[in-house]
Amino acid sequence: MTPSSQSHVPNLSHVSTRRQLLQAGSISLLGLGMPGIAAMRATAAGPAAPKPRSVIFIFLTGGASQHDTFDMKPEGPSQYRGEFSPIQTATPGIEICEHFPRLARQSDRWSLVRSLSHPDTGHQSGTYIMLTGRRDKTPFRSSRPHGDDWPSIAAVAGAMTDARSNLANSIVLPEKVIHSQQGVFPGQFAGKLGSHHEPWFLNMTDKPHGYHAFSGAFPGYLYNLHRGNHSDRDDWRFEVPNISLPEGVFAPRFRRRVELLDIVEKQREQLEQSAASADYGRARQGVVSLLADPRVRDAFDVRRSDPKTLQRYGNNSFGWSLLMARRLVELGVNLVQVNLGNMGTWDLHGNAFPLAKNFLFPPTDLAISALFDDLSDSGLLENTMVVIAGEFGRTPRIFNGAPSVYKTVGRGHWGQCQTVMIGGGGVAGGRVIGSSDKSGAYPASDTQTPESFASTIYHALGIPHDAHWHDAADRPYPVYRAEPIDGLFA
Repeated sequence: MTPSSQSHVPNLSHVSTRRQLLQAGSISLLGLGMPGIAAMRATAAGPAAPKPRSVIFIFLTGGASQHDTFDMKPEGPSQYRGEFSPIQTATPGIEICEHFPRLARQSDRWSLVRSLSHPDTGHQSGTYIMLTGRRDKTPFRSSRPHGDDWPSIAAVAGAMTDARSNLANSIVLPEKVIHSQQGVFPGQFAGKLGSHHEPWFLNMTDKPHGYHAFSGAFPGYLYNLHRGNHSDRDDWRFEVPNISLPEGVFAPRFRRRVELLDIVEKQREQLEQSAASADYGRARQGVVSLLADPRVRDAFDVRRSDPKTLQRYGNNSFGWSLLMARRLVELGVNLVQVNLGNMGTWDLHGNAFPLAKNFLFPPTDLAISALFDDLSDSGLLENTMVVIAGEFGRTPRIFNGAPSVYKTVGRGHWGQCQTVMIGGGGVAGGRVIGSSDKSGAYPASDTQTPESFASTIYHALGIPHDAHWHDAADRPYPVYRAEPIDGLFA
């Protein structure tokens, strides 16, 4: 069974007329949910609720090098050290790479986990492990996502948290993790949870997945991974794509593709006509009013943001993605996963140091630091955790594994140790959890696992520690398979 990105249509039987339905201002299309109108009104009229909790999960596809980012080994063997130097952060005793100066100044907002470990070194299997938070990958089938896969962290988070808006509980952007030759990676989907718990995947770009030729952030920072040079274009699309209406929702004459950002202005009359003729039985209730809230439209239409905002985040796909994530969290989305670059972007087997220095690290440092600033300034950081991780780390040894392909050296895949950055959402800043050995190869203290990593996210979302999710046969599975990372929270 191939996962679908379409969610189940909610029961709207409590909305008695098409006028009420249109006024609800909610949608149930491709993962967008609709909380009960009565419940929403009751919440608005009732006592103040606790502040909601959210997570922004930034996934570094391809696997970033711990040695060249947040766990440098300047005193290590020469064949391990690399070309970059560490700089002191705002927290005494914590150093990170010199090419992350903005993040270095913000060390009071984040902490590092330098001892996350799992045994896998394959892109697909490593992605599966880190996105599901499970080293048990028994159902895993390369390039074949299916209904018996373990559910992703995003899917579990969406299923186990309460809806706070007319948007999905969990959203993945700007695209799925896809390999140009191998296809869609498993581990991103709802699997055993069932397709009605799929995150909403915003496939926002038409940039091809030929990752060797076009890796990184566009425009301005795309590079050719093999040649080690600039390969930029400025005409790739980055926007919420056309959306197909679910089959059976509207009469045949209304089943056509609609443009999400134009739907409110251009389709209201058509939706009313459709509502008059559609069957509102329990099995056919669906889309009738789309994105009436201008804040929702603004969240998706990030490229039209004011120039100062775009300059702060970076006017490129990395900046746009994190700006959208920040706006979606503010609108009530509980978890937003941002795939920062697609397959290959962080997979620097060769040409690693010039590509990282000139193309990869600058937009990453700018976008993530702007996200921390924006969340802090808006008061959202206290209840929004930002998590940054990849499918694995990189080898301690620097080498050129394919001299006929790469001009200079890089690092290979390494699951045994990676560094994770976590900030906000109750996390105490300026801490280092765990350590790696002198070569950055294996944890030396306080080993963490994908399970403890996932539990940390669930804890930040306020999911009870005794919670269970259920598969299609109603079999229960514990949400927490390890304790959250100890020492991380204030």
